[in-house]
Amino acid sequence: MSEHESVPDRLRGVFTAIRGSIAQKPLPWAIGGLAAVLVLGSGGAVAVAAATAPTGSASRAPSAGGTTSSSATPTASTTPTPTVAPRTVPSDAPGPSALRTCSIAGPASAAGLGNFEGYVMNASTGEMLFSKNGDTAAQTGSVMKTLTTATALAVLGGDHTIPTTVTDEGSGTIALVGHGDATLSAGGATVYPGAPTLAQLAQQVKTKLGDTAVSTIVTDDTYWNDADAWDPTWPVSERTIGYQPEVTALMVDGDRANPGAATSPRSEDPVGRAGAAFRTALANAGVVGAANAQIVKRATTSQSTIAQVSSQPVSTLIGQMIPNSDNTLAEMLARISSKESGSDGSAASLTGVYQKALASYGVDPAGIVIKDGSGESASNAVSPNFVAHLMVQVAAGAKGLGTLAQALPVSGQSGTLSSRFTGANAVARGKVHAKTGWIDSANTLGGYIDAADGTKLTFAFYAIGSSRAAALPALDAVTAAAYSCGNKLTNS
Repeated sequence: MSEHESVPDRLRGVFTAIRGSIAQKPLPWAIGGLAAVLVLGSGGAVAVAAATAPTGSASRAPSAGGTTSSSATPTASTTPTPTVAPRTVPSDAPGPSALRTCSIAGPASAAGLGNFEGYVMNASTGEMLFSKNGDTAAQTGSVMKTLTTATALAVLGGDHTIPTTVTDEGSGTIALVGHGDATLSAGGATVYPGAPTLAQLAQQVKTKLGDTAVSTIVTDDTYWNDADAWDPTWPVSERTIGYQPEVTALMVDGDRANPGAATSPRSEDPVGRAGAAFRTALANAGVVGAANAQIVKRATTSQSTIAQVSSQPVSTLIGQMIPNSDNTLAEMLARISSKESGSDGSAASLTGVYQKALASYGVDPAGIVIKDGSGESASNAVSPNFVAHLMVQVAAGAKGLGTLAQALPVSGQSGTLSSRFTGANAVARGKVHAKTGWIDSANTLGGYIDAADGTKLTFAFYAIGSSRAAALPALDAVTAAAYSCGNKLTNS
């Protein structure tokens, strides 16, 4: 054809050639047409090769793979098989729901999970991968300590220290003033290595007073009101067995009967016990009259500080609290965060304090209910969805939250997860970084997972109403299943 031919003339020439080809070779044309229908009907975007081309040496058409047919005359035996080039999808990239092929529905339906609530998301894309009642706010157990930590880091900062002071009221009266440092130690064995001691305070008092006698020791825990020192929803056994003290701003060694044991019975009067221990320390330091001084509980009347010690930084306290799930430190950090944020340090203030602090991480805390800092109250209400979203920031180490990420127990390796993830669940050992939770009515787990396909997942799982013996392996199993699925996890 001449390049100056009109378009109608060219089309007439093409159709004439096609009709001629069909007349000469009807069978190849029928097979080629059927192949085209099958390919197009299946939704594949492929090129149908030379079976439908006119005869002649110029009729070589590219196949779907980009190669050229060597046959000038198409026949049934030389018709190439249509192919579709594979699509490569990054392991952590969001994709159509058809690519979600891995289900954890079985493990998530285990009887040991009781009334199960769970939520899993891709930390990189923010995509929800799994949710079962995941938006329902419920009791958290000690997973609450992750919120308490995040709040303390937002309000106080990791470098903040907690003081304990002594004031001189004159006339032989001095006052021991607490500001919430439960690690203040009588000396000797302690579950808080590196903590300040009463002996350090007493020596400073001796240096300041010299030979001046002390006749009265005031104990001041008025930094917050101790009227709500014990939440009515906490079982009394938490104190008598030794998991939780009365929440007062002045105590020594977490009010433990055995300062070197994490779980040790606590008293009904931590402030009085602190006063008695301080009196002993003063007498040992040689303070005149201290051995026989009376102890009076009230607010100090003096601002004249004659001695002071400080706790280790909040970042260190978090490292002591999270791996061992220390309720005492959690309650102290909650109340101190309230005071330092401008509130009154009461349990009633915590919901508002936490909401404001947690919002600073870019998560939405609307609807959460905070009754305590430890998570012991069954009246706390936080959804797995919220925990998973907060854990995105934790896993990224945003705004100082790396302190929490580093403190989280690791499956099969450290903290309260050191003996977990055994048997078939051992596949996820070393890959789950999460806070455990255990109260009478719930067992929980929340954190992040370095999944098998390289995806970072964040999650929270609540097993509500089942026994601890049944809940722990069931929680490990559903978490290990999420680890194995990674970004292929489907919500169906």
